[in-house]
Formats: sequence, C-alpha cells, structure tokens
Amino acid sequence: MVAHIETVAFQGIEALPVDVQVHIGAGLPAFTVVGLPDKAVAESRERVRGALAGLGLALPAKRITVNLAPADMQKEGSHFDLAIALGLLVAMEVLTADDLANYVALGELGLDGALIRVTGVLPAAIGANARERGLICPAANGAEAVWAGGGEVVAPTDLLALINHFKGTQLQAPPAPAALAEPPRYPDLRDIKGQETVKRALEVAAAGAHNLLMIGPPGTGKSMLAQRLPGILPPLAPEEALSVSMIASVAGLLDGSGLTRSRPFRDPHHSASMAAMVGGGVRARPGEVSLAHLGVLFLDELPEFPRPVLDALRQPIESGAVAVARANAHVRYPARFQLIAAMNPCRCGYLSDPARACSRAPHCARDYQVRISGPLYDRIDLHAEVPELSAADLTLPPPAEGSAEVARRVAAARALQRARFEALDAAPELRTNAEAEGELLASIATPDEEGRALLTEATDRLRLSARGHHRVLRVARTIADLAGAETVRRAHVAEALSYRRIGPYG
Repeated sequence: MVAHIETVAFQGIEALPVDVQVHIGAGLPAFTVVGLPDKAVAESRERVRGALAGLGLALPAKRITVNLAPADMQKEGSHFDLAIALGLLVAMEVLTADDLANYVALGELGLDGALIRVTGVLPAAIGANARERGLICPAANGAEAVWAGGGEVVAPTDLLALINHFKGTQLQAPPAPAALAEPPRYPDLRDIKGQETVKRALEVAAAGAHNLLMIGPPGTGKSMLAQRLPGILPPLAPEEALSVSMIASVAGLLDGSGLTRSRPFRDPHHSASMAAMVGGGVRARPGEVSLAHLGVLFLDELPEFPRPVLDALRQPIESGAVAVARANAHVRYPARFQLIAAMNPCRCGYLSDPARACSRAPHCARDYQVRISGPLYDRIDLHAEVPELSAADLTLPPPAEGSAEVARRVAAARALQRARFEALDAAPELRTNAEAEGELLASIATPDEEGRALLTEATDRLRLSARGHHRVLRVARTIADLAGAETVRRAHVAEALSYRRIGPYG
C-alpha cells in the first residue's frame, strides 16, 4: 500500500502541490527520501523517527521509501516533516487515508512530537482553498492560516493532538484569526523645521507613489524626511495587505501577530549585496525590493551602494516585479515599490560651501554622482534639493501643519486615482499614477493647451527622454489630483518640471 499526503513546495509566493508518497515494503531496514530533497528535507527522517518514538511508535523493520512528487522539482525546507510523518501513520494504519484525503499538511516536527512554526503558511492556505482542501499546520501558524479565509484549518500543538483529533478523542477548535497589528507610531512632519519645498515634494511623491531623490549636505534632514513618509501614506487595502503578507510569510517575517495594514518601509544598509537587494541565494528568497512591495524602499547614501546593485533596480522599477534566475530555479516575486533615496552632493558633502568644501571641488562632485547611472536617474520622478538650514530657521516655532494634515490630502488624491482607474475598463487593477503608461497615461494626463506647449518646449530644451517626458506627465497628474483639478494645467506641469533633474551633476 502507498499512502498519499498532499503538501506544497514554494516557487516565489506560489505554493505548488506536492504529493508525498510513502511505501513500507519488504527488504532490509532503510528509510529513504527521494524526489530532489535538499538537506533540510533529507534530515526530516531523523526528526520524524524521533517524533514517532516520542509517541511510543517504532518504525517497522522494513524498507521505507518516501517519494516527493513531482520528482523533478526541487524540495526545500523543513515543512515536509509533517506530511512525511502523516504518510507513515497512514501506511502503519494508525490513521486512515480517508482522514487526510482532503487536507494539505505542512509543519516542522520536534523530536518530542511538537509542531514547530514554518514559513509560507499563508500562501499554502490560499493554495489549499483554491483546490478546496483544508490545511493542517502548527498551532503557531494557525492565526496566519485562517486569514486566507474559507477552508478548514487544523492547527494542533503536537503530533499526538493531531492523531487524537482525527480519531475523535480530542477535537481541535478552529484557530481564531489574529487581530490586525497596530500601526507603528511614525514621527511627525511637524518635527521638521523649514524645508517646505522638500516637504511638498514628499507629499507629491506620497500622493502618486512616485520615486524621489533628495540631494543635500549632511545634517539637513534627508533621512528624517524619509522616515516620516510612511506616516502620510494611506493604509493598505485588504487585498494589498494579503499580497504584502504573502511575501512576508515566505520570508519568515510574520510573527503571529496578524496581518498589518501599514505599508512596508525597508531601509537596507549600503553594504547590501545583489542577492539581498533583488532576491536570490540558495533558495531564491525575496530581496529588499520584494519586501518593500506596495511600500517604500529607502536607500540612504545612494552613491555608496555598489553600482551593479543600483542598476539591478532599473528593471523592477519599470515592471513592478523581479525575476530571480538560478541554475535550479526561476522565481518571480512582485516588487511594486516606491524608491526614496538620499545622497550628499559630493563625498565631503559641502559642495556649495567654499569654506568647507574639499580641495577637489567641483570635480569630486562629478566623480561622486556619476556612480549613479543616467538610466537610474531617469527613472526617478522627483529630484529635490535639500538646502542647509540657517540658525534663524532652527529657531522657528514648529510648523502648523503636520503629518495628519498632509496624510488627509494624500488619501484624497489616492482615492481620486483609484476611482479613475476603476472607471476605466483597461486599468481596473491600477491604483496610483506612477503605474499608468502608454495610451492610458495620455488619456488621463494630457495637459491643456498652455500646459502642453510648456511641456513640449521643456522636452526640447532639457532634452528629456521619452521616459522622462512620461514621468513629468505622471507627476503633473498627481499635482492636479492634490489640487482637486480635473484637467492638468500649465501650473501643474511647471511644478512637475521643477522637480526634474536631467542626470548626474546636471
């Protein structure tokens, strides 16, 4: 007899079904796992053996073969333990095949039979629901699994409790969904004195999900401004929260406290490697660009990042996704992030102050800024100069307007954009102006006659690329949305052009 238990293997955030086939037959005693298992899966033999021994069950002195089908797909992770153990229990006639026929099982086993938290339970539960299956997972993952909605979830604390559940002697109550995580307390824009132009650029960036680069001397508040951006962004919609949480689940970042409606904010150090930024490694894990999906990726000291790492951002900025290609895996992760970057004008940081600038100015600025390629500059919608504050600026009282007031305007502008896209049959899935392109962009952001004349003249004089031209249109549309204007006017185009930087040291 061959026992069949369904589990999953992960390819990006997609949970692919895997049939765990367990056969106990005649032959010399052996326990073999086949089907391209990695080291963690191969070691499951000892964990399963120990867990069953903890229940007083000894493996039969026969040849045990476990096949993970399809056999040509790589199997990675410790979550196969539970499915293998359940297959053995069916083959040993402790449980019946009918008990487990309509379930997907995943979980790691301790040597005492305890079920240990694993990653990827949320996408596994969504996949199980799509195939009209229930889910068996550790109790620590139960609150995460029920967020998928619909299907039955069995989440015991150990293997013995699971056996008793199917025998009807200790039924497991369905796990309760964890409450939505409380949003973090973000610092307030009211703490920033001066820098009104940069605050306006930050508001425009937030309203349209545009990329923003801040350039200025050290200590002018660039990092402080970036840290306050999450406080003016609208919360995630329910479907967005589920998408973000699926990535966090695969990456092992869900801690059982429930889903969050706050947008991700990722700020990797400039020593981050290519795999850390775009994803990769042995298991092709999601990188920072995917962990920042539908949120913010903040890169401080932008030119200090390795140039190949920065150039790797160009493709996901355009497509909203990243493909991690390896010899044994080709994985695609969503990566619709908003890039916020900050940098000094030169290595010493004081290019505009002759008293403090280094002896190599202005050549040091050119050498420093050209570390960022022209194509990457071209993909950044807004470029804001952050000037040094005077002593008088620092003594000013706090501004009357803080994050709450700006957040209300941003939310109103985003609501306009979402309603506009939902009304268009061609783009019901789009939510922000930063995602519009082609004919759709032309239909929603064509300026009036004066605005069109200004944009045409600026495109010629500034020698804007086609991409730069389109990004000016997107920003102008967002500025019009903040003003509540139906038509993009000359003033909106003029403000959008004021944020346009042509290229390195330009």
